Amino acid sequence: MVRNWKLWLGVVVSAVCLWIALRGLDFHTFWMVVREANYWWLVPGIGVYFLAVWARTWRWHYMLRHLAAVPLSRLFPIVVIGYMGNNVYPARAGEVLRSYVLKRKEHVPITASLATVVLERLFDGLVMLLFVFVTLPFAPLPPVYASLITVLSALFLAATALFLAIAARPARMSRAYTWLVGRLVPVRFRPSVHGLFDRFVEGLQSLRSPRELALIFLSSTLIWLTETGKYWFVMHAFPFETSFLVLMLMTAVVNLFTTLPSTPGYIGTFHVPGIAVLMAFGIDQAVATGYTVVLHVALWLPITALGAWYMLSEHMGWRDFGQATEAVQ
Repeated sequence: MVRNWKLWLGVVVSAVCLWIALRGLDFHTFWMVVREANYWWLVPGIGVYFLAVWARTWRWHYMLRHLAAVPLSRLFPIVVIGYMGNNVYPARAGEVLRSYVLKRKEHVPITASLATVVLERLFDGLVMLLFVFVTLPFAPLPPVYASLITVLSALFLAATALFLAIAARPARMSRAYTWLVGRLVPVRFRPSVHGLFDRFVEGLQSLRSPRELALIFLSSTLIWLTETGKYWFVMHAFPFETSFLVLMLMTAVVNLFTTLPSTPGYIGTFHVPGIAVLMAFGIDQAVATGYTVVLHVALWLPITALGAWYMLSEHMGWRDFGQATEAVQ
């Protein structure tokens, strides 16, 4: 029931976002823009995107080294499977799926590796907020998004403070957690719940070193600058030109919006902010929509196809999504 509720919430959010994005669109001009685009520019764009995926793999490899030394060559397919899962299954199930595959192949506890995945998302959010604040003096954000950015800033900063506190004082947090569990959880479930907390804290070890924090933040920044490079290459397929700073702003706002519930693949939540940012800088709606739709497909299709191939090569099927979810319950 809860799963269905989340699914339908995502459908509603995506439908509303699509309605907003396509309202007033001249479909004849839109189709002409899409037909006349120079799709050769997608080739370097996709190449740059996979450089970003490789950088994500290195970042996860670095964050996992407290738990296990997993070679990049073995970790890359797992990362790709996870991103494919996010693209085709609701509620970012791909994040759980890649921790499940990591356990199956490298015997790393799911809860501990999930902690590193949560940290990845946290650092991604912080970098997106950095992009917004760095580009604002040169590419002002449309006012309609200011409130959302303020709320997300508060949430990401609060989450960062919480995880830093847990990593810095694990014994104190464990006492507080033990007290809470002792009053809310039945006796027979307490050992397993405590085990989950201990493994999760183990996955937060990267937060205990300023050097490691700096490396994770710098690698996260490099990842998103590289992904903005894909936005830049795809832009050249269309009849408009804008600055790299505007594309950084678009990257940030789009990816902050995709934290909202939506259908698999972030339909609607990707499109409405991307189109709105471009239109705010004088780009025609039909051109902005054509570019954003093609960019979304170019981001979605290659990694999804490669992830599906890796899943088949690992003899995995759709039932593994369910098994992955059950493994952390």
